[in-house]
Amino acid sequence: METRRVPKKIYIIGAGIAGVSIAREIKEKPILGEVVAFLDDDPEKIGTTIMGIPVLGPLQQVLLFYHQIPADEAIIAIPSATREQLLQIYASIKQAPFLTVKILPHLSQVLDNSAHLIQTRALNPEDLLGRTPVKVSLKSSLSYLRGKRVLITGAGGSIGSELARQLLSGGASRLYLFGHGENSLYDIDRELRILQQGGVGEKATIIPILGELQDRDYIFYLLKRLNADVIFHAAAHKHVPMLEENPVEAIKNNVFGTKNLVDAAFTYNTSRFLLISTDKAVEPASVYGVSKMLAEEIVLSVNAADRDFMVVRFGNVLGSRGSILPLFQKQIAAGGPVTLTDPEAKRFFMTIPEAVSLVLKAGGTGNGQEVYILDMGDPVYIKDMIHQLIQLNGFTPDKDIKIAITGLRPGERIDEKLYRINETLEPTDFPKINKLKRTSFLIGDLEKILEELLPICYFDRDQPFLFRRMDALKKIVGEVVPSYQKIYNEQLI
Repeated sequence: METRRVPKKIYIIGAGIAGVSIAREIKEKPILGEVVAFLDDDPEKIGTTIMGIPVLGPLQQVLLFYHQIPADEAIIAIPSATREQLLQIYASIKQAPFLTVKILPHLSQVLDNSAHLIQTRALNPEDLLGRTPVKVSLKSSLSYLRGKRVLITGAGGSIGSELARQLLSGGASRLYLFGHGENSLYDIDRELRILQQGGVGEKATIIPILGELQDRDYIFYLLKRLNADVIFHAAAHKHVPMLEENPVEAIKNNVFGTKNLVDAAFTYNTSRFLLISTDKAVEPASVYGVSKMLAEEIVLSVNAADRDFMVVRFGNVLGSRGSILPLFQKQIAAGGPVTLTDPEAKRFFMTIPEAVSLVLKAGGTGNGQEVYILDMGDPVYIKDMIHQLIQLNGFTPDKDIKIAITGLRPGERIDEKLYRINETLEPTDFPKINKLKRTSFLIGDLEKILEELLPICYFDRDQPFLFRRMDALKKIVGEVVPSYQKIYNEQLI
């Protein structure tokens, strides 16, 4: 006997434009569920109805309303909410036993007050941690991309995939999604098409491209065919301890992959190129940091009046692939302990959507041969973040969940800097993006350094003894990057 599926019952938190928009969409497609109530703190809305749906409130009484009108899911549809407001909302609604809690993206991802159910996602810890994201108008920020062909490298990664999501609303004629991971590239390609079907963004043609940046011939072949107007270069190996164990691969991918892309982009008339960089490129103490510093130098070496090749540098992003937040979540789920390298360790943090919104803003306002620094706010002690995360999961730090001090791993530092002490920041027209008045930290000529590194990364018949020699690579790096010299010397002892 065939059983009929019962539509899930939904509470929408927030009876504003976004919440009403989502409720209307659900009402038009009953298979998505049934909105049984709005929850809001606005006294002028409480007690009214919208589209026949009651508006209940205040939020603190959610458990009382839940017993009267049970529901399966709560959707937080207040994209303008601050981090503090989200914490208060979460503290209220977690009293009720909803099976799932979802959230609508921050204002930076919702254009013209439009909101779509397809944009909602599960509430994550990063939504409740850190600072309130900066509000960036995507509509105005992305105007420079209208009608353009845009290439995103590392499109399957955390930053690359978020770039792709936000670029859906930019009016680009084509979005080229480049990556070397088949599964991650498939996932973002499929997600973008589903978002488009759900009414999100404009009808850009989406083209996924599998390939390796390290393959110079292929990159030149590709850029000649794509005629990309704008490139966002987010692809990189990023795991610091992993790259300390695999330094040749770090340089091969992050340095020579970037050089291949920059050379091809310049040859085939890409007008705007933006490298996503990191605070670990500042006075680098790791091979990863050195690789990103060299990548910055490669991009900034392009000097042409009709080209804008630039760098945007920022610190850690919450929830990115390989970041500490997912690791902490897994450790808490396993009952602990949560590992902390050092009680004094601190980092800059922002959410992935906020970082990407600022990157896109910088990409439209920046000029060639410049480094732009995102305003990350004050650095956060990692131990404080661990405490907050444990509490959000309903436990008491050091009582229910223990914290274990493990010591810094190779290549790690107590804290990071966004620029050197003898460098200064200059304001731009947008308050959360600053221009760096920089000095080169590299000893020696860039081209000569790359020539010395090349036979270590790519086999040279005339110098076969250098191929994959980690000691030779670290020696070169130690000689040209002063901050790494100390690390190299210590490794020799």
